[in-house]
Amino acid sequence: MKNIKITQLPNGIKIISEKINYVNSFSLGFWFNVGSRDETPENSGICHFLEHMFFKGTKKRSARKIAEDIESLGGYLNAFTSKEHTCFYGRGLNRHLEKTFEVLADMVQNSVFNSKEIEKESKVVIDELYDIEDSPEELIFDKFESNVFAGNSLGMPIIGTEKNLRSFKQKDLFNFVKENYTADRFFIVASGNIEHNDLIKYAKKYVAKKFKLENNKKRDLVITPTTDLYVEKDTQQVHYILGKPTYGIKEKKRNAVSVLSHILGEGSSSRMFQKIREEHGIGYQINTFVNSFFDISTFGVYLSTNDKSVHKAEDLIFEELEKIKKKKVGQIELSRAKEYLIGSMLMSLESTTNRMLRLAQSVIYFGKIKSVEETVKDIQAVSPEEIRNLSNEIFENGTLTRVILSSKNLLLQKVA
Repeated sequence: MKNIKITQLPNGIKIISEKINYVNSFSLGFWFNVGSRDETPENSGICHFLEHMFFKGTKKRSARKIAEDIESLGGYLNAFTSKEHTCFYGRGLNRHLEKTFEVLADMVQNSVFNSKEIEKESKVVIDELYDIEDSPEELIFDKFESNVFAGNSLGMPIIGTEKNLRSFKQKDLFNFVKENYTADRFFIVASGNIEHNDLIKYAKKYVAKKFKLENNKKRDLVITPTTDLYVEKDTQQVHYILGKPTYGIKEKKRNAVSVLSHILGEGSSSRMFQKIREEHGIGYQINTFVNSFFDISTFGVYLSTNDKSVHKAEDLIFEELEKIKKKKVGQIELSRAKEYLIGSMLMSLESTTNRMLRLAQSVIYFGKIKSVEETVKDIQAVSPEEIRNLSNEIFENGTLTRVILSSKNLLLQKVA
């Protein structure tokens, strides 16, 4: 990995880069290892709200000027907030790297969080919250995680609550940034036709703010038994999730969980898609999912169907779970799942943005660059015996939790 370099500046900020000679562009991300998991019920939603507010003006740029300075060069800026990270990133032609770097540096250091802008943006984010409430296929995942992670910050939705969004003040934003956006949680990551030494030079030139050196807060996690949850919503369809917590990104078994998920419900050739949609025609959307964090993941089955078919579909889901618990997966099916995962990963890496994301997550989660070859090797090492053992562990009777979102309560029977 000669084309990948990592430098830690004296102030603790890490710079990670990957040089790709055959492209004319770059993706540059300013990452903070801070997300909704680092919030409390009293400030839930503040990370996502800050993501919006960093675009609303600095000491020398208006919100419009931030956008124009990048878009006039043919590039663009964006950002996202997850439960564990916040990332501000830009794309552009390689000759515009310095300008993009300077604008991002200005945003994360010099945003003013104007009170009038806070008031306006709170209304925008509340509208976003309402959009989620109006999207049952999105809302049910928030409800599922709030259920299985009850009592933990991981269970709080990234967008927060309407009450909090209406209450945030300028001082709340400045205080949260000061305490949480620390040098040890700050990563500058780039992929594309760029030079590592240029990133170091720009960091020394444009990152002048004295960030607090460390944030020693620990991300505690205590999992307690949960019960089934019914969410009343006036919908035409029934939305259904069956699942539980399992291995996080730091665990080697996480790769086997991904393979298992693909065999069961990812893609049109998966067992559940074939059984429920193709054979029985009782569900338009049927898939498994793995939503991963550093120390834990959620694994589950998502289904949308009508109220007359939901329990039939549930019976079929349990049939498939029992089958994979009792009978080893054949080599052909296992190889197909592995090739799908490897192929999806490799094709995604044709994007400089995805390569930038992978670099950042690798360093944040593992403290090093985990090579593509290493990941492929880990996936290829998953055996039929491991899949069966994992299935019996994850799908142990009585350990799975249901969440049903519908216009009437369909929790008519206890999960086996």
